[in-house]
Amino acid sequence: MNTINKIVAREGVKIHVQIKIAALWVVLMFLYIYADILSLYRPGQVEEMIAGRMGPLPVTQGSLFTASILMMIPATMAFLSLALKPTVGRWANMILGVLYTAVNLGNLIGETWAFYILFGVVEIAITLLIAAFAWTWRKESKDEYSQK
Repeated sequence: MNTINKIVAREGVKIHVQIKIAALWVVLMFLYIYADILSLYRPGQVEEMIAGRMGPLPVTQGSLFTASILMMIPATMAFLSLALKPTVGRWANMILGVLYTAVNLGNLIGETWAFYILFGVVEIAITLLIAAFAWTWRKESKDEYSQK
């Protein structure tokens, strides 16, 4: 057991599920960013971007708008996991965790690059963890939330 875990165990500090879920959303965003950055090094990728293609889709206002929303949701969930009322936060995290698991699975269809498959598998594990933590999240006592 490392020093931090020993201190946490000795002090009786419990990391609340909301913090764990928020941290997982942050991790997911970093993985998305790094996978996209590394994808730029694939042969022909820059030429495809110059030609106005984003994977199999043409680059349009609509496709970029959709991609923006797809990335804004996990980014804002890092905050909303902490800020939303427990019941709303729990359901939002369960639903979005499952939805983003499906998105990540869809991104792997037809993929042949090992690094991207690795990122996809880890992203799927993260989104499943988000949904699982939210699923097991119990209602907090009214006293804990009445102090906010």
